[in-house]
Amino acid sequence: MIIAVDGPTASGKGTISRALAAHYGLRWLDTGLLYRAVGRQVELNGGNADDPADALAACVFPDSLLDDPVLRDEATGGLASRVSIHPQVRAALNQRQVDFANQPGGAVLDGRDIGTVIAPNADAKLFVTASAEVRATRRYGEMRGRGIMANYESILADIKARDKRDSERTDAPLKAAEDAVLLDNGNLTIGAAVQAAIAAVEARLQRS
Repeated sequence: MIIAVDGPTASGKGTISRALAAHYGLRWLDTGLLYRAVGRQVELNGGNADDPADALAACVFPDSLLDDPVLRDEATGGLASRVSIHPQVRAALNQRQVDFANQPGGAVLDGRDIGTVIAPNADAKLFVTASAEVRATRRYGEMRGRGIMANYESILADIKARDKRDSERTDAPLKAAEDAVLLDNGNLTIGAAVQAAIAAVEARLQRS
């Protein structure tokens, strides 16, 4: 079984997809982490995330980089959004994601284009979202909880900028697949959002 979970930054799709993987006993891949690793590698290389050649060169990174906590920083998230607009980068990382999705037994993947590009034939597809303001508030609280100095207005501006880049890029833009279930968790607790996601998957599996 393949479950595709898409949505904008800070929408809660990672938490939901991780819970789905645990519930169904499937492996999980946060595909955004791959792009964060590329963005971080560009930085380590002294390159420019907006330069296609620099971004493509950074697709060669050590697996150990995926465990670097720096990948979860806001700055690295911004770099990931910038490198992800390059078709060459997406092509370099796509096969890795496709192979993960099609492993024996299936998998849960979350990202921006899982249901539309990586796993268009997924057994269940979710598009998790919330308003930019709600997402900024959550990210602000998360950062403050980790002891990181944060500014709400800056976080909100960054989220809106990422949404614009992700949805307007030419190659594999952020959008809900036509057969995806929309899950707006703006007014839901984490537990309620997870239960709604499981219910949506179960409903889709029963129909198929």
